[in-house]
Amino acid sequence: MSDAERLARVALCRLSEPGDPRMIGLVRDLGAEMVLEHLANERDLGGVLNDVAQRVRGLNPTRDLEWAAKAGARFVIPSDAEWPTQLGDLRHVEKLQERGGEPLGLWVKGKARLNTLAPAIAMVGSRSSTSYGGHVAQEIAATVARKGICVVSGAAVGIDADAHLGALAAGGVTAAVLACGVDRAYPVAHAGLLDYIAEEGAVISEAAPGTQAARIRFLARNRLIAGLGRGTVVVEAALRSGALNTSNWTERLGRALMAVPGPVTSAPSQGSHQLIRSGATLVTNGEEVLELVGRPGEHLTVEPRAPARPRDSLSSRDQQVLDAVPKTSASGADSIARVAGINLLHVQSALGRLHDKGLVQSSDGGWMLTERALS
Repeated sequence: MSDAERLARVALCRLSEPGDPRMIGLVRDLGAEMVLEHLANERDLGGVLNDVAQRVRGLNPTRDLEWAAKAGARFVIPSDAEWPTQLGDLRHVEKLQERGGEPLGLWVKGKARLNTLAPAIAMVGSRSSTSYGGHVAQEIAATVARKGICVVSGAAVGIDADAHLGALAAGGVTAAVLACGVDRAYPVAHAGLLDYIAEEGAVISEAAPGTQAARIRFLARNRLIAGLGRGTVVVEAALRSGALNTSNWTERLGRALMAVPGPVTSAPSQGSHQLIRSGATLVTNGEEVLELVGRPGEHLTVEPRAPARPRDSLSSRDQQVLDAVPKTSASGADSIARVAGINLLHVQSALGRLHDKGLVQSSDGGWMLTERALS
């Protein structure tokens, strides 16, 4: 694309709200330069002019790019080699709460190139997270980050921050998607975290520099978090959590939706439990997440099993005899045969095998269990 196309997209990002499907649709059909020309000449397109008329005259996209450059940011558009192509799937997804579509462009602050963020996993959850949720989020993020998978989240208080910190602690790459300009810290308390993320990964926003966070921008931002990842992990979410909005986008995109269970009495996990009941895959650690989002056969997990016990390999007949052997005082083979309900000859043969396995011992002319059999 030409520089004029880039400048036009910068201008339209300044004019419109992130994820406005009307503006995104017009640019898709007419091109950014043509849309901007119509609006600059006060020719309405789909009712957009009424919403942006007051801002058209003050546009200065060159200044926006210069301002962003001073803040260490750049503007990436779909024709750039750096563009994350996985966001293209948003073009085919029905809008949600009047937001949707592939973004016109992305403001990016950080050394990581957006096209290198794939494969990625989105991790979201409650701002009012518990210590349990924070621990699980960090452990999962660290595990997937060690395998070269980028962790994408929203830099919010709670699970988002824990996901970023887990990935960074593991020496991995993480990306924060904001509902404000990349030159702002939201929340303010996470200014240091966002600077650290930019050093190792990327801070991303659809909103123009200087834009403040707003509820509708969070809803638009959530589709980008879902769109950047191969799947989304919801660690803790209450019944009205914003994380459920991200999970909705994940399902619409046909990506893997995963949820971590919590205590059944925990309010911050009620939304997560509802997701699991509705079909989300239950995950408890990073290995299970990797198995779901990796290529077939790439990250296979071993089904957890209880430690093997000495008696596990016994035949049912020998286990029946072993159950009849006393724990504290020795009994004769005939007494064991009566308790077991098995022929004395078979009991004597079984006792020999059990002795060879170290499960019974002979004492005072009788038999009793060993410590090994009691373990």
